[in-house]
Amino acid sequence: MSVDKAARGVIHEGRVDDGILNMVEMAFRAYDPCHGCATHALPGQMPLRIRVIGPEGRVVQEIRRD
Repeated sequence: MSVDKAARGVIHEGRVDDGILNMVEMAFRAYDPCHGCATHALPGQMPLRIRVIGPEGRVVQEIRRD
């Protein structure tokens, strides 16, 4: 729920960029900061994908950090 609320709070007009990915990522790190670091340690970075869904239920934008 926190990730959903964070995404809704920072995504405006369906625009997503790396800064927004970082803000959304902070939502789950708040519960377990080690989770983020442990994920970064093995592959060198944490994969993250955000999909912006429009009112009709279709994906209007997707941004990935692999």
